[in-house]
Amino acid sequence: MGEKKIKVLLVDDSAVIRKVLAEVLSSDRRLEVVGEAQDPHEARELIKKVNPDVLTLDIEMPKMNGIAFLKNLMRLRPMPVVMISTLTHAGAPATLEALELGAVDFLPKPSGGEESLADYRATIVNKVVLAAGANMGFRDRLKASAKAAPKIATKGRTLRPNFLCAIGASTGGTEAIKDVLMSLPENSPPIVMAQHIPAAFSGSFARRLDSNCAIAVCEAQHDQPIQAGMAYLAPGHSHLRVVRGGGGYICKLDDGEPVNRHRPSVEVLYHSVVQAAGSNAIGVLLTGMGADGAAGLLSMLEAGCETVAQDQATSVVWGMPGAAVQMGAAQKILPLNHIAAYILHIATRTARRARA
Repeated sequence: MGEKKIKVLLVDDSAVIRKVLAEVLSSDRRLEVVGEAQDPHEARELIKKVNPDVLTLDIEMPKMNGIAFLKNLMRLRPMPVVMISTLTHAGAPATLEALELGAVDFLPKPSGGEESLADYRATIVNKVVLAAGANMGFRDRLKASAKAAPKIATKGRTLRPNFLCAIGASTGGTEAIKDVLMSLPENSPPIVMAQHIPAAFSGSFARRLDSNCAIAVCEAQHDQPIQAGMAYLAPGHSHLRVVRGGGGYICKLDDGEPVNRHRPSVEVLYHSVVQAAGSNAIGVLLTGMGADGAAGLLSMLEAGCETVAQDQATSVVWGMPGAAVQMGAAQKILPLNHIAAYILHIATRTARRARA
């Protein structure tokens, strides 16, 4: 008997897009397109009939948009969903909302010539295969571990001088980063972040975080001073590096070659933190596909930094943190909702000892 194929249902109001997606996905032996729907009402009936493993879902559709359908789907029958999104500034809020509702990943609609279609094929196949194995029970496990999550004191904290926190994430990371930052009080150490995200989305993501968190969040700018109580997100088109300057740290952006196929790269961020801060930092690697950041986290550990990997139970995809754990780069392996408290524990530990 052959290997069991991943069953995919396509939901898009464009027959042309459905045709392209069907051809692209069917070209991979691991995947089988088991149905096509032009709107959510058709999709609802087909889900009952063909029982797909993964859904690709358009956002803009007649009768019911993809966001409304996704909200109902995740309430009644949670399953892996890859959003087919328009990668524009205008489309960013809806896509980020889809990820918040439980979509595993997103990608643009197919376009362009044969060369770009070949790249698109590799990307969508990878995302759909990954989605099929995504941890859809992570939200329940988060709730289960919430009772044991450490309480965070919001006052009377003295931060270690020039202490820095570096966070990296990919698939599932927009929500994981939000969870960590929303748990942090205003008086927190400065945080620098690399999330694999399109350039059109990073500004919207930073603003979304800023509106939900006590700590201030911004999209990092070149030569921007790094200050406590602030979190700096790498723009989707640039590597973010940290350098020393002005008695503290400064953001540096560059559009150099992708590292581990990513720009921004978590690897680049972590290595720069080692160069700038030495051992006076903590590295946190959250959910994500691949291994970007794992070797960088090891370099932080070897420099004397504290290092943390998100645990498998609360990760959407345990690729990046799993790779770090496998190579011995993570001192701590923690559930997502325990990470903020640990960051603050490390950021204030020396100060507390000094006063003792």
